[in-house]
Amino acid sequence: MRLSSLGDIILISPVIKNIKAAWPDAKIYLLTKRPYAKTAANNPLLSEVLPFSTISQTVKKINSEKFDYIIDLHSNLRTHLITLLCSTKKILRYNKDSLSRKLFVNFRMPNCSLQKHTVNRYLEVLKNLNIPIVSRTPEINDWALLYKKDKSSLKLKNICILQTAFLGDCTLTLPLIEKIKSSASNSRITVISRPETSQIFKSSKSVDNVIIDNKRNSKFFFPEFIKLIKQVQDENFDIAIIPHRSLRSALIAFLAKIPIRIGFSESAGKTFLTKVVPFSWLLHDAERNLTLLLPLINDTVPAETRLNVSEGLLEKFKISDNLEIGINPGSAWPTKRWPKERYGKLIKLLHKKYNKKILIIGSKNEIPWNKEIENIAGKETCVNLTGKTSIEELMALIKDLKLFITNDSGPMHIAAASGIEVIAIFGPTTRELGFFPYSKKSFVIEENLECRPCALHGSKKCPRGHFLCMNLISIERVYNQVINTLSK
Repeated sequence: MRLSSLGDIILISPVIKNIKAAWPDAKIYLLTKRPYAKTAANNPLLSEVLPFSTISQTVKKINSEKFDYIIDLHSNLRTHLITLLCSTKKILRYNKDSLSRKLFVNFRMPNCSLQKHTVNRYLEVLKNLNIPIVSRTPEINDWALLYKKDKSSLKLKNICILQTAFLGDCTLTLPLIEKIKSSASNSRITVISRPETSQIFKSSKSVDNVIIDNKRNSKFFFPEFIKLIKQVQDENFDIAIIPHRSLRSALIAFLAKIPIRIGFSESAGKTFLTKVVPFSWLLHDAERNLTLLLPLINDTVPAETRLNVSEGLLEKFKISDNLEIGINPGSAWPTKRWPKERYGKLIKLLHKKYNKKILIIGSKNEIPWNKEIENIAGKETCVNLTGKTSIEELMALIKDLKLFITNDSGPMHIAAASGIEVIAIFGPTTRELGFFPYSKKSFVIEENLECRPCALHGSKKCPRGHFLCMNLISIERVYNQVINTLSK
């Protein structure tokens, strides 16, 4: 039993897979809310889906089926009452630990039990059945089980992608775009993006057009908003795919009268969508974006990202040294930055070890921070191009490196997409939020602390005042990881 949202149907998928793996002939029924029953019925591992109507009718149906076990994965007053009235004697229930949740939400009282993910709580129920756990997390293929494909093909379609978020989010949208193009090469893809991130899409070989959204640069909201809607409507798009979970993005697609509008269940504008896909933090953001295609195609295996990049940048910036290692010491959030003194000393060590200058990159806002690092390291050890490159030039410079050392940031995702080795230093954020570098050539350095993550994107100051998530990561640790990586 799980009477909650569409996303929760995904979270219980490991339970269903483990039962079926241990007992292939078992008949598994799922009791869920009526709005999600039709979608859940697409899962071939389920024998039947029971839509919840009333408690009395539900109890009657359960008793008529004569189940051997009832597994309650919701554990609220209603499901307790249902199991109390059922004749099934073997009732298994997951430990919701509601008290700890309420104390944390209402009074910010921490509890070690809250560190256990809901999926792990679900799986603990199977111990009572002696079922081995062979599947521990939801996987991207589980989302495919929820959808019968739309009759409208991607082929010959005019498709719009709305992504007006930050640089990292835009970079992690590229696998979605590549998958559309590889599945339907004759489709036309237009991306709606902000001016400062539009270059990442203009550099993609799979994007046919980019529409600029000046939402942050316009003095007047409504004239710019209406202008954008009219521009989008004139394009006569068939499908809108919306990774950005904002009300505004969904509303633009709705008011532009795009027939098929696909977005996430956690979108603030889900009312304006025609197809809603479950949102889960258990997937990497790039894979999460790919699930938006599941109502339309059979698989979401990522396609290779193809980018157009500038050439001749060494001459333009008068760089005589062949650069091999790049460093991105900045971030929009101060708590995401490894201390500048450590970056400076690391650059010194790497220059001495490899006898090559280290590239320092960053945005215009990071010029003062990176200048201090340059002063600590010594100008003879590095090439500081902070604030001097466009996104396209940054992509070209990164592509030719052997290794990129970075905080959790947009350039980290560009480096991962470029296929080079990446060492990422994570502090307040964690891998589980889905924003770690999406590449097999990446290594994340982090400390396992109870206070992590302290926020979704980081913060201005450490909430606890100690900043241990970054302070515990030593220069020696990062330096040794660089040597190990390059020695391969």
